[in-house]
Amino acid sequence: MDEESELIQPQDQSCWATLPDVCLRRVFWWLGDRDRSRAALVCRKWNQMMYSADLWRYRTITFSGRPSRVHASEFESALWYVKKFGRYLEHLEIKFLNPYNAVLTKKFQVTMRGLLSCLGKSNNRLKSLSIQHLELDRLVWRNSIRSSFIKSLSFFLKKTGKHLDYLNLKGARLTVEQGCHVLNSLSYLRSESLASELNIEDYFSHHLAVYSSPQFNKTMGTFRNLAALTLNYNCISDELLENLCENNASTLWTINIKCHIHDPHGQVIWGMSWAKLARQATNLKVNFFFERVMKYERLARILLPEIPVRSISLRSCYFSDPDWSMRPTLMDLLPTFRHTLQKLTFEFNNNHESLDEELHLLILSCRKLFYFKIWAFLDVKFVERILKSQQEGQCALRTLKVRIYTNRYETNEEDRTLRDIYRKYRKLIDAELNYFVIAYPMM
Repeated sequence: MDEESELIQPQDQSCWATLPDVCLRRVFWWLGDRDRSRAALVCRKWNQMMYSADLWRYRTITFSGRPSRVHASEFESALWYVKKFGRYLEHLEIKFLNPYNAVLTKKFQVTMRGLLSCLGKSNNRLKSLSIQHLELDRLVWRNSIRSSFIKSLSFFLKKTGKHLDYLNLKGARLTVEQGCHVLNSLSYLRSESLASELNIEDYFSHHLAVYSSPQFNKTMGTFRNLAALTLNYNCISDELLENLCENNASTLWTINIKCHIHDPHGQVIWGMSWAKLARQATNLKVNFFFERVMKYERLARILLPEIPVRSISLRSCYFSDPDWSMRPTLMDLLPTFRHTLQKLTFEFNNNHESLDEELHLLILSCRKLFYFKIWAFLDVKFVERILKSQQEGQCALRTLKVRIYTNRYETNEEDRTLRDIYRKYRKLIDAELNYFVIAYPMM
């Protein structure tokens, strides 16, 4: 007998055989690939359910950077999946976790060449593609392997660019020439790209002054439908802002900008360029993420008052500089955005100065602020002051997350005080706040 005739008929089964299709699809949706394959052998109806497009629209394919028995067949199973169900894919995420030698990167490159080739032939509905943290500038990527992968990816984007809506290549670490070559693939079939979300954070290698590249500005000029753009500050220039204003003003909602200490950010950008973009893109909100860029002079060159800033994150990790002060930033710079700021995230080592009063005043001045997160040296009573202001209607936070650094190994005293504060404001916290506060020894 052939395989189909061996499948048991639904009427010979229990009540599962009469389960409505919508319920059965939901059951299959929760199953892993192996369990789905086994379930498909139960009966003809379940076998047909295996090929429901709803089950295969979203896919994350993970490649381990270290070989093991568990991951031995992941390269083969990825190709099997794409050949079998790739035509249903709408959202694809590829993960390649910490490769440690050139053999693995070569194996990944060969697998991706076959996977993207097969997908390019069978799929015409892919809307989003994410391949993050490849770090192609590492030594484990030999020149020939890197070039072959970029060639395969570019060829695939040429085919899918006409309907791809979201592209995330965060952490690719390419040269300007390589990066522009890949992005230009999206506009290969026409002179413009219609992708609405683009994430190119850490897309280029460290230390590159991308803002001075005519090639990059020309490439970004091909985008016509951007709603969300994520990139590094070393890509920002007056020319880029002008391109966004001319080609994407009617659709642009969000710009996420990361500024890292190792990226050049000495370019001069005119406030009028930001002001023009803000006037044209009336719904625009800009989010800044600073990594170890903490000094007031540098921040003031970047955070121009014309920018419609929604969110600011300042992280110095455990870096400490006794000559550095956070006070001018809190008192003079950030209040400039009090009418637009909604989220603030701080993580810094201020062991040399107390900032409780300045932080409290900043929260009170930002009337739209609903999210506040801070890891710093603070007095425990700072939390009580914020909660008291919240209770009196002076601020409207919905999230309050605080990690209070201390110079002692034991935090028993701080923990007791925090418990007392929580009990005192428990009704307020339960009703209004996503609340997390902890004392943390930092030696």
